[in-house]
Amino acid sequence: MSAEYVTKHIDLDNRVAALLVGENDKHLRALEQLLDSQISLRGNQLALEGTEAEVERGEALVAELLGLLRSGQSLDRATLELAASLSAGQGDWAGDLNKIVSDVILEHRGRRIRPKTKNQKAYIDAIRSNTITFGIGPAGTGKTYLAMAMATAAFLSGDVARIILTRPAVEAGEKLGFLPGGLMEKVDPYLRPLFDALYDMMDSERLNEYLERGTIEVAPLAYMRGRTLNDSLIILDEAQNTTPEQMKMFLTRLGFGAKMIVTGDITQIDLARGQHSGLVNVAGVLSKIPDISFVYFDSQDVVRHKLVQDIVSAYKVYGETPLPAARRASARGAAENRRGGRGEAAAAE
Repeated sequence: MSAEYVTKHIDLDNRVAALLVGENDKHLRALEQLLDSQISLRGNQLALEGTEAEVERGEALVAELLGLLRSGQSLDRATLELAASLSAGQGDWAGDLNKIVSDVILEHRGRRIRPKTKNQKAYIDAIRSNTITFGIGPAGTGKTYLAMAMATAAFLSGDVARIILTRPAVEAGEKLGFLPGGLMEKVDPYLRPLFDALYDMMDSERLNEYLERGTIEVAPLAYMRGRTLNDSLIILDEAQNTTPEQMKMFLTRLGFGAKMIVTGDITQIDLARGQHSGLVNVAGVLSKIPDISFVYFDSQDVVRHKLVQDIVSAYKVYGETPLPAARRASARGAAENRRGGRGEAAAAE
């Protein structure tokens, strides 16, 4: 027996109606896709049509979007996707959308940096509330970028005197020794993403001045040894590529008036075979210590191209699936081909 369809009408005022439907009804069409129900606007009356459950969800979602618009916020595809994601979850989500969207961390050249998912909002709140925060999850979830925004905002407001950004210079397929230049030139490719984020958040002249003074410092992790970092916000990026000893060394650099943010993706460890990741075991070591928070991201938090979210999910499923016979045979064949190639090369010599 098919589900019975119902229709719900919602009256809107002129201004809000135009903002809700968007230019050429683009918001309305996006909502139809995200809610899997029929949505139409006649005059100032919005009509929702679908199953009773779909219409109830749509009515709650529209109420949240209207509240957002009346508070002066604007709508875009990311906000609509966030609203749909929240409405599909369990529990009472009323007010969550406004809390997330209105939490502007930093504004630069008219561009607002803010959380775009519920986990990102939890991450920002954790950084505000704790001395040490770990952000762990896949690529594209905003771990590093939001950490950089929080550091920049704290520095520009005077809450901290310095920003210190660091990464382990671990080789992922390339050897440092083959790169040109001195040590800083060699590690520059590892630190470049941190510079790129900084240039997104402040004018280049000011940033260069801060870098020259040393009030903003970008350095490989090895440079942290033996230091005590006071009145600073310190970010350790790509922390999955630290050893447990390096992780302990970094965390014990914490000084008075300082905060630390540690980010990483435990599915992308580039350490040499036999080395253990300091990010993998740190939760077990520190999880019961107050003033330290762990926030975990998943593929739903990916805020890059939609395809990136699908790629992350596909790799997660692939990694959790038992190795089928076809994959085992393929792997054996590839190994045999490599051995055969080496044998032929040796014979040719």
